Amino acid sequence: MELKEQVEKALEDVRPALEAHGGNVKLVDVTEDGTVSVELEGACKGCPMSQMTLRMGIERHLKEQIPEVKEVVSVDQQPA
Repeated sequence: MELKEQVEKALEDVRPALEAHGGNVKLVDVTEDGTVSVELEGACKGCPMSQMTLRMGIERHLKEQIPEVKEVVSVDQQPA
C-alpha cells in the first residue's frame, strides 16, 4: 500500500472524534520524507486548540500507525 493510502486510512480513525466536535481533516499531501500536510476543516479550522489536536491527536496517531510519518503540518487552502 502506498504511503498516501496508508495515511488516508489512518485519518479515517480520527475523523469520528473531529466530526463529533463539528470539524474534519482533509489530506492535502504526503512527501517522500514523511511530512503529511492536512487541512483542518469546519470547527477545527478556527479553534484555538487546533494545534494541540494536530500534534497530540492526528500526528501522534499517524506516527503510531505509520512509522514513515515524520511530522504533520496544517495548511490553509484558499478557495480557487
